[in-house]
Amino acid sequence: MKVLNFGSLNLDYVYQVDHILIPGETLAAKERNTFCGGKGLNQSIALAKAGIPVYHAGMIGDGGEILLDTCRENGVNTEFILKIDGPCGHTVIQVDKDGQNCILLFGGSNRSITREFVDEVLNSFEKGDILLLQNEVNELDYIIDKAYDKGMMIIINPSPYDSALDACDLSKVSLFLVNEIEGYQITGEKEPEQILAKIKELYPKAKIVLTLGGDGSVYQDETGIYRQGIFKVKAVDTTAAGDTFTGYFISSILENMPVQQGLELAAKASAIAVSRPGATASIPLREEVLNCELS
Repeated sequence: MKVLNFGSLNLDYVYQVDHILIPGETLAAKERNTFCGGKGLNQSIALAKAGIPVYHAGMIGDGGEILLDTCRENGVNTEFILKIDGPCGHTVIQVDKDGQNCILLFGGSNRSITREFVDEVLNSFEKGDILLLQNEVNELDYIIDKAYDKGMMIIINPSPYDSALDACDLSKVSLFLVNEIEGYQITGEKEPEQILAKIKELYPKAKIVLTLGGDGSVYQDETGIYRQGIFKVKAVDTTAAGDTFTGYFISSILENMPVQQGLELAAKASAIAVSRPGATASIPLREEVLNCELS
């Protein structure tokens, strides 16, 4: 079984600010750093650091060589990352004194995926392989349809949620990983229990992980519902928290861990990530997660 993450690769320009700006406000930043990120890249590196061999498929533009280097340094297979002309995908991120963030995303090369490229990539995968997706690349509906036709297991983190997802046949998804906002956008429900019930009604064959911020996470499948609290740490930067959770939880599935143990592993890895600055740089190695004592 192989794992393919078809997703974004971004340069993250991170500004440290006293507070998140409001409309019309000008504020001097205390510091600026450049990190490698993108939900796709973050989740690939989380999988790799969790000990899972992962192939990343996507496109980089001008200045994106550092993204390739970061993948290789962290053990992500770059065979299906294509370099093209034009601007690289990037974000402008504000991080306030409490570690909360605000993100402006520019798709750039991530929005240049062609159907020919999708076909070329998927030719190297087969029935039973896992495909992980986010919504930071174009042609998502085509990728889902082609992967489903091949019999791949499709896992999606539908973030950022927008109208492109309306074209996707989400009944082909095996596992949803969503937060409360994305859960509301999919179902129209705001309460966690109603979100879970509605997704079960809409997609009865799908499993779901619903992350609830400070209230932890909930997993639902045909056997029932499982809950996991958070590990309390001093938050420095929450940018890659959800992506770290995603990578580590998927690793637990591949290792046939009991659900509760997988949720705990993912929660602990996510807690370590938020205690550090940056996106990919904040994601812990598996050994560190297993040996770290948090409460």
